[in-house]
Amino acid sequence: MGGSVMEDPQGPAPSPDGPPAPPSPPPPDERPRRRRRSRKKAVFAVLAIVAAGGVAATALTLRDGDSGGTTSSAGLPPNTTAVTRQTLNDSQSENGKLGFGDTTTVTSRLPGTITRVPDSGSTFSRGQKLYEVDDRPVLLMYGSRPMYRDLKPGVEGSDVRRLERNLSALGYDGFTVDDEYTSDTADAVKEWQDDQGLKETGTVELGRVVFAPGKIRVDSVEAGEGDPTAPGRKVLTYTGTDKAVTVDLETTDQRLAKKGAAVEVTLPDDSVVPGTIDKVSTVIEPGGQGEDPTTKVEVLIGLKGGKAEKAAQRYTMASVDVDFTSGTRRNVLTVPVSALLALQEGGFGVEVVKGTASSYVPVKTGLFASGRVEVSGPGIAEGTRVGVPK
Repeated sequence: MGGSVMEDPQGPAPSPDGPPAPPSPPPPDERPRRRRRSRKKAVFAVLAIVAAGGVAATALTLRDGDSGGTTSSAGLPPNTTAVTRQTLNDSQSENGKLGFGDTTTVTSRLPGTITRVPDSGSTFSRGQKLYEVDDRPVLLMYGSRPMYRDLKPGVEGSDVRRLERNLSALGYDGFTVDDEYTSDTADAVKEWQDDQGLKETGTVELGRVVFAPGKIRVDSVEAGEGDPTAPGRKVLTYTGTDKAVTVDLETTDQRLAKKGAAVEVTLPDDSVVPGTIDKVSTVIEPGGQGEDPTTKVEVLIGLKGGKAEKAAQRYTMASVDVDFTSGTRRNVLTVPVSALLALQEGGFGVEVVKGTASSYVPVKTGLFASGRVEVSGPGIAEGTRVGVPK
């Protein structure tokens, strides 16, 4: 993105024989006033660009070595600062909620009566009875996709493989774990059904098994014992058992949320633990009467590892602070953002001050962070003095 253009009505016309000559200096009594006005316009332009995302400026037309004019001590900027070499981090702290992450709803696929439901906060692992319909259990197995049909001899597909993997993990054998539901698979299913008090049909009916990614924790119970149920009726919601942090970001801060990125989480006791961004999703929330919908970015952060898990276990639900870092530039030259000026030729520059004179030098900008910006260009070195507002 090019910077805003500053026009100088008294600037010289470009010469076809070479670079433009520096502008003729105005009367001494006008210099301070014109310089302050010029810098103010430039700062406004820079701030507008930073607010829009801090995009680096390019397309400078001054050739290397051209200063754009030199001013005397009467027109020096009100303050100067040194170009500094440092590491820049584009970081931001946001409020988050410590809990167990996203919830998933379990709906019944079986007709009948709910005869047993778990308590909120209960945890279940592979093969355990989650709830009961007509005194027959619905059991938990591990898998990334839900069950959507009866599984019986002759059926083929990835859902068969998921079932067989679970049966094998539960100690049943005599079949090959693959995509085919064979008579050997049916024999293993009959043995499993007998152990669960179910009819030994060799067919796993739709709704008899709930597939979840892993061990689960019941978050809420949506049906009570004695309630009638039918396909589509909500029974309960669950989460994972690992602690997680949820953060809602504005869409303008989406750059902070990169799956797999590391973050730091500050717990209520001020201890800091590491976290990893596990999931990033865009959520559209309906507005109230006469209001437009709002969009937010929901970030799910996992707290994995001995130190993080142990520290987080002290809290069931809590507010926490999350420090995101979306970009890092090491060992780069930086100046305050307020030192940038929008050049007439396009792009950005800084006013380099040497003794009692100064000149405008074009720069290429990089990362904006913490009120500073990465700069590079001819004549820009560590310790160079540049002008800044008073």
